Amino acid sequence: MSTSPKSALPERGAESAELDPRTLALVRLAALAAVGGAEPSYGAATDSALSAGASMAEIVAVLVGIVSVVGLPSVVAAAPCLAMALECDLEDAR
Repeated sequence: MSTSPKSALPERGAESAELDPRTLALVRLAALAAVGGAEPSYGAATDSALSAGASMAEIVAVLVGIVSVVGLPSVVAAAPCLAMALECDLEDAR
C-alpha cells in the first residue's frame, strides 16, 4: 500500500488494508465503550463479535485493554452494558 507523505490514507487505486471481521467487531466494541455508546448498541456489537468468532473472554478483554486509553470511568460505565449484551447475570456478580 503506498501512501503520500501528507496522508496516511492509501492513494487512489491502491489496495486498501482491511481488518478481518473478528478484529473489526472487537475494534467497534472498543470504540463503542470509548464514546459511551447507548446500551442497545452493545447488543448488536456483541452479536457481531460473537458471530465473527470472538470469544466472550476476548470481548471482555477489550474493556481491560482500553482502560489506559479511555480511562477507568468509561470502562466502568460500559461494563454493565457489555455484561447485559453477553447475557451475564448481574445479580450473581454481586
